[in-house]
Parts: sequence; C-alpha cells; structure tokens
Amino acid sequence: MIRFGRPMRRRFLLQPGTAFLNHGSFGATPRSVLAAAARWQRRIEANPDRFMRRVLPRALRGAAARLAHFLNCGGNDLVFVENATAGVNAVLRSLRLRRGDEVLATTHTYNAVRQALRHACGLAGAKLVEAPIALPVASEGDLVGPIRENISGRTRLVVLDHIASPTGLIFPVRRLARLARAGGAQVLVDGAHAPGQVALDLPSLGADWYVGNCHKWLFAPKGCGFLWARRGAQQDLHPTVISHFYREGFTREFDWVGTRDFSAWLSVPEALAFYREMSKAGLRRYNHVLAADAGRRMSEAWGEPLDGPAALHGSMIAVRLPKRLQHQDPARLMHRWLERERTVVAVTAVGGALWARISAQVYNAPEDYDRLSRIWAGRARARR
Repeated sequence: MIRFGRPMRRRFLLQPGTAFLNHGSFGATPRSVLAAAARWQRRIEANPDRFMRRVLPRALRGAAARLAHFLNCGGNDLVFVENATAGVNAVLRSLRLRRGDEVLATTHTYNAVRQALRHACGLAGAKLVEAPIALPVASEGDLVGPIRENISGRTRLVVLDHIASPTGLIFPVRRLARLARAGGAQVLVDGAHAPGQVALDLPSLGADWYVGNCHKWLFAPKGCGFLWARRGAQQDLHPTVISHFYREGFTREFDWVGTRDFSAWLSVPEALAFYREMSKAGLRRYNHVLAADAGRRMSEAWGEPLDGPAALHGSMIAVRLPKRLQHQDPARLMHRWLERERTVVAVTAVGGALWARISAQVYNAPEDYDRLSRIWAGRARARR
C-alpha cells in the first residue's frame, strides 16, 4: 500500500529535517530513477563508441516513444532537450520574425523565457508585448481577457504558459490557442510545469510547439525536457546547436547535437513507471488538496490573499507575503528561510508584490506548511 507524506521521503534523497516546499523549481528525483540513470551511465562507459553509435539511436527513440505515449502524441513529433527553456530557444531561433512583428506573452511569463523573447525580438526589430495579468484573479476570464485584448493584426507569435511559474495558475491554453490562431498567430506553449501535474493530450491543444520538463513533476533526473511540434511546424525547426544531421529530419537532427550525458533522457521510462505507481494512489488529487489546503491556512495566518481560487491550480499555489516583507529581496528572503528555518519555498515578484509559491508533492505533509506559517505568525506575536 502506498502511503504519501512522511513515509514517502525514504524513496527520495531529501535532507532530513528540511521542509521542502519547492518541488516546482528543480524537482526531486526518486532513488529508483537515479539508480536507472546510473545503470545507463555504466552501460555508456563500458563501451562508449559502441553505445553512442549502435545502442543510443534506438534507445533514445524508445524513451521518446514512451514519453510520447504518456503525452498522447506521436513519437516522431517529440524530441528531448535539456529543459523547457532550451526548447523555447530552439523555436525562437528557428522562427523568422520581421521588423514590425509582435510577439505576445504575459507578465507571468517565466523570466528566462522573457529574456529569450527580448533577444529574439531585438535581433529582428520585432516588438515584445506583455499582457498584464493582475493578481489575485477571480476566474479563468481574468487570464483570458488581457491576452485577447492584446492580440493584434501584427501578432506573429503568442507564447502561453500552461502553468505559470510564479504562481501555479493554470491557463486555459486550448481556449487561448484558438484565439491566437483565429488572429493568424502561431502558438508556443511553455509547459514546464504541466507534465505530471495535469493530464495532457498535446495535439488537441492547438499549439504549434509545446515544451515541457520531465525533471519537475514527472520525477526524471535533472536536465530532461522535451519539445513537441505539430507536423507542419517541424520543417524549419532546428536545435540551437547545429551539428552533423542538419536538415536530415526533426528527430534525427535533435537526437544528436554532440556528445553529452544521455542518461537522464534514457531513464524517462523509469520515471514514468514511478509516476504511474504513485498515480494508483491518487498522486494528482493528493498534491492538489494538500497545496490548496496549505495555501488557505497560510493565507489566513498571514492575513494576505491567495493568487486565485484553488480550482485554477494543480500542485502549486501562491500567497502574497505580509506587508512587512514586501520590501525584502526575494533571493535573500529565500536564503534566510532555508538557512535559519530549514524551509525551502519560492518567492517571486509579480505585479509589484512578493508572493510565496508553495509546491505539494507526495513526500510532503500538512505539518511541512505549518512551519512556514509559524515563521511569520510567531514573529508577529513577538512584535506585539
């Protein structure tokens, strides 16, 4: 029988005594998946030449096919990349923007993606437009309206977050993709947090490209992401590193850009097996209920709002920090909580305010979040 919470920690390498409430940033890989990656590394090193030339091509496509099946798409439409940001950069580098074009994102766009968009637009003389998403949101309409209002006849590309990194808000990407395509724009979805947190059927979303991570909510080792492209959007798509198989096909070109450690990608089947084992016990429901309940209790303890209703979240939710912490540096605040309180949580600035984003994973329990609530509540009592 699978028991979530404290008993699950022994299946990970997490530091004892630390409340790890930030699975969303870097994930945490189970022991069994790390063991699978180590087996692949030993197999590679036993005969590197034979492995790279003879074993790797079929093994890599096999792992991609297993992931594609999980995402309800074709294996030949999916390739591995180091992370979602790498996939975004590959799409932007392959896109032929022109002066006067507009690229539409939102104020919730992940900063690394925003910087990549700034770079691509700067090179082409295009304009980056950011639809303002104000917090807290009351309903899905608060996510759709600003994007709809900022699509213009000059919009060439719309970049959508499936699950926003700063908050965990789930955007209605299928609905938004229809809006974008109706206006003549192509659609790139940043799904860094979506695989494993929500059910996915990639072709049905209406996107041209979808990037995601496996090392967050799918339990794969670090440095494991993917790029999916619809058939009509593959022809001019190339990796950021051009190598031997340039213009020899989507999968062939991306599968080999040079020597690297392929073990994270090859151990995806083991990560999927772990995920499916957890799913038998209701992984997504456990995480959602835990995150929603913890967010509600923190909101009450701090006297501050949540970023939006629980129904718009999966395994992450954000609470606005108390007023006395609003002028703190987020990085210093996270470091202080980590070192002094042994509590790991993400703090980000959105719309001129600081928000604490908490994650819920199968190794978390309600008492983990109580520690974070007490950090502020205890100090508030001490001041009185």
